[in-house]
Amino acid sequence: MKNAIVITPLTAEAFAPYGDVLDACGPPDKIINAGKCGRFHDRAKVDVMQARVGISIFKADVRSLPYQLDLIERHPEGSQAFVPMSDDPFLVIVSDGPDAVPKAFITDGAQAINFHRGTWHGVLTPLAGNGMFAVIDRIGETPNLEEFTFDVPWMVMAGET
Repeated sequence: MKNAIVITPLTAEAFAPYGDVLDACGPPDKIINAGKCGRFHDRAKVDVMQARVGISIFKADVRSLPYQLDLIERHPEGSQAFVPMSDDPFLVIVSDGPDAVPKAFITDGAQAINFHRGTWHGVLTPLAGNGMFAVIDRIGETPNLEEFTFDVPWMVMAGET
């Protein structure tokens, strides 16, 4: 199928050019709270230039596959993190620009992501659950959103299992 994108599992290595994968894999970096809590320390770089960091709650419509990708966006003045408020997977779409072929990743239900400042990405796309996310990003006076609509949409398809 022309303009088809196959979804791959989200890994820190594959996602590194676009942002950070936030997870709690491996042993914690520190043990705190009298030994009752593991801290997985400093998992993402929050970049907001000369603004402040804000925490918002987003409630997105749950989508299904195949998913029609017709819009990407970027935030030139700050990073943006999506932390799911359920343990359900969500779709993460990134691109090297409006003329590049987008890439699609699927989280494992226990991962969050942080897009680097200026990374072109798809909109919030939960595939199951309640669609609720905590979003950590830039709050400031200047515009921080650019959008691009594809003339011909991409179809995002499930990968081989």
